[in-house]
Amino acid sequence: MRVTHVITRLIVGGAQENTVATVLGLGRRPGWEVNLISGPSIGLEGSLAPALSGSPVALTILPQLVRPIHPWKDWIALRRLTELFRGSKPGIVHTHSGKAGFLGRLAAAKVGLPIIVHTIHGPSFGPFQGPLANTLFKLAERRAGRVTTHFVAVADAMIRQYLDAGIGRREQYSRIVSGFDIGPCLSAVNDPQRRARWGLAPEDIVVGTIARLYKLKGHEDLFSIAPALLRQCPRIRFLLVGDGAWRARFENKARSLGVKQYFVFTGLVDPREIPGLIGIMDIVVHLSRREGLPRALPQALAAARPVVAYDCDGAREVCLENETGFLLCPGDLPGLTDRVLCLAADAGLREKLGKQGRNLVKDEFRVERMIDDLEHLYRRLAGSRGIQSP
Repeated sequence: MRVTHVITRLIVGGAQENTVATVLGLGRRPGWEVNLISGPSIGLEGSLAPALSGSPVALTILPQLVRPIHPWKDWIALRRLTELFRGSKPGIVHTHSGKAGFLGRLAAAKVGLPIIVHTIHGPSFGPFQGPLANTLFKLAERRAGRVTTHFVAVADAMIRQYLDAGIGRREQYSRIVSGFDIGPCLSAVNDPQRRARWGLAPEDIVVGTIARLYKLKGHEDLFSIAPALLRQCPRIRFLLVGDGAWRARFENKARSLGVKQYFVFTGLVDPREIPGLIGIMDIVVHLSRREGLPRALPQALAAARPVVAYDCDGAREVCLENETGFLLCPGDLPGLTDRVLCLAADAGLREKLGKQGRNLVKDEFRVERMIDDLEHLYRRLAGSRGIQSP
């Protein structure tokens, strides 16, 4: 059976890594012909397109499929997607992200394709943006939702949010978490040589983040509490993994606060390096205001590192208060300061929460389980429409 996935960008990011893992995993299984359509992926975030090189998955780059609203390019992208679907006639179209999710589903419906699946990696509407944008995106999701056969959500929080917005019916939703190659995280160690490579000493308490350096990711809050943390625990160092358009802003912020020497910016790193970097962290914080279920959290827990996260979207499904880490209301800077200091001062607590976190995620977040669950869903949807599947 032919399956076509569509995503807006193939930058280095959780939704994109999920999509690449999905198409590669399914494309290597007998009976499935998988291809991927993406818009251009150029920028500081890096590209995952090379990961598909030499694989059985065909990649088509659609230049007009861009993230910002652009009526002329959007119309061309819709027309081109329609032409591609009409020519290849996939049995399943599976879309990801906001723009590709909207245009891809409309194009698939226009051609009359039998099965249209959409994955909700994160919310396209919510308190992180203004009322006009929320209204527009809700209308778009409702319109596309009317032609969607089934929704896949990476967290139960996304299902509740979309149902509350009047998008689809409960039986149209399945929770399939964003799996990853969990082995390297399970074997991650606090390697002194890797620490030294980044200018970190064995005795340092390393507070790490894994996120694009951009708005809504919460780095501003970490900088706000850094001076207070360092006054009470001078051994703390901050390891910021990732790159983005706001890197210079954050470097200037660290300089203006007089804490530049305590911050390490890794810049863009290959996703395969993430487990090793988590290994040299003592605490992982994730302060994003907009996520589905941030991949950094189960990755950290698989490496037996405690997490501190804001209670946004699906974070509470893996960050369990005082079981795998600490969950805070967004913007609770006193609470954030207290929890980080608590963990910094107590190696036993860090070990206890980390081990409990590993036990929570080590089976559910395996990439093989994600592929199994998606394959089972595809077969079920095909069977319900009398379509033969592999």
